[in-house]
Amino acid sequence: MALPRFAPRRRARRLFSFWRSEKRTLRQGFAALLLGALTSFVAGITLASISDTLKVLPGLLILTPAILGMRGTIFGAMGARLGTSTHAGLFEVTRARTGVLYQNVFVAAVSTMFSSLYLAALAKLAALTFGLPSMSFLQFVTIAVVGGIVDSTLILVLTVALSVLSYRRGYDLDAVSTPVVTAAADMITLPVMFLATFLTKVGWLNAGIAAACIAICLYATVRGAFTDLPLARRAFREMAPTIILTPLMDILAGTVLEARLARFDDLPGLLLLFPPFVATAGSLGGILSSRLSSKLQLGLLSPRGLPEGIAYLDGSLLVGFGGVTFTFMGAIAVGYAALVHLSYPGWQPMVLGTLVAGMMAVGIAIIVSYYVAIGTTRFGLDPDNHSVPIITSVMDLAGTIVLLFALSLLGVATHV
Repeated sequence: MALPRFAPRRRARRLFSFWRSEKRTLRQGFAALLLGALTSFVAGITLASISDTLKVLPGLLILTPAILGMRGTIFGAMGARLGTSTHAGLFEVTRARTGVLYQNVFVAAVSTMFSSLYLAALAKLAALTFGLPSMSFLQFVTIAVVGGIVDSTLILVLTVALSVLSYRRGYDLDAVSTPVVTAAADMITLPVMFLATFLTKVGWLNAGIAAACIAICLYATVRGAFTDLPLARRAFREMAPTIILTPLMDILAGTVLEARLARFDDLPGLLLLFPPFVATAGSLGGILSSRLSSKLQLGLLSPRGLPEGIAYLDGSLLVGFGGVTFTFMGAIAVGYAALVHLSYPGWQPMVLGTLVAGMMAVGIAIIVSYYVAIGTTRFGLDPDNHSVPIITSVMDLAGTIVLLFALSLLGVATHV
C-alpha cells in the first residue's frame, strides 16, 4: 500500500525530469512568447489610439479579431507543416516548384486572398444580424483584402525566414513558429488595416479597388482548389472548411467588443490587453497543437480518447509558459497606460485579472489542442492544417470572454 503514497512524488520527479530534458524548448518558447507578448502590444496600442476611426467606420472592430486570427491560422498552420516536414527530414531550402517550401508559400498566398474576401462578407453579415451599425460591404472588402495582401506579404517573408533559420540552426520550429508569427501578425496587421482605411474615403476609388479585389480573390480561390501541386492542393482543400468555420468565433469576439465600444471610452487602457492576450492564448495552444501534431504523425503519440503521459507532459509546458507570460503582459500594460496617461482600472485588476484569465485560457487551450489534434488524425486529415487554425480561432473567442469575465470578478464589470 506504500505505492500510492509515493506516486505523486514520482510524478513530480518525472515532470521535473521532462522539463530538464526540454530546457532548450523552454528557453526558446519563453523567449518567443515574451517577445510575442511585447510586440503584440503594438496592436493594443494601435487599437487604443484609433478610437475615432472605430467610430467613423463602424464594424471595423468586428473585422479586427477575425483578420488577426486568420493571419495566425494561415501562417501558424504553415509553420506547423514546415515544422513537421523538418522533423520528418523532408524540408529543403529550395525554390523548386515541387518542393515543400514553395507549395506552402503558394497555399499561404491563395488562402490569404480567399479568407480576406470571405471575412469582409462575414463581418458585414454579422453587423446586420446583430443590428449593429457598419460601413458598406465594399469598404469592408478594401480594408480586408488590401490590408491582407500587404501584411501577409510581410508575414510570409518572416515565416519563410524563420523556417530556414530553424532548419539551419536546429531550432524547434514547433515551439517558436506560432508565437513569433502570431506576434508579427498582431504588430503588422492593425497598422496596415488602419492605413487601408484611407482608401475608403473616396467613393469611386474605394469601389474600383474593391471590384478589383473581388476578382483577384475569386481567381486565387479557383487556382488554389485546382492547382497541379499535390501537397498544396490537399493543404488548401483541407484548410478551406477551417477558414470558413473558424472565423465565426473571431467574428463573435469582435461583435462582443463592438457592442462594448462605448464603454471602453471610459477605460481605454483596457484595449491594450485584448490583442496581446488573445494572441498569446492562441500561441500557447498553437505550441501544444504543433507538438502533438508532430508526435502523432511520427508515431510517438496515439490518437486516444484519454491522453497518454507524454501528452500531459507537453501540456504542463503551457502552465509554466502561461504563468510567466500573462503576468508579464499585465505588468507591461499597466506600465504603458501609466506612462501615456491612459485611463485604466488600477494595477491589481490589470495584472491579477490578466493572470487569472490567462490560466483559465491555458486550461481551455490544453483541452482543445489535444482533442483537435487527435480528432483530425482519426478522420485521416493532416492535423497541421487544422490544429493550429482551430485552436487559435477558439482562443480568440475564449480569450476575449475569459478576460472580460476575470475583469468582472475583480470589480470592473460596470465598465466592460
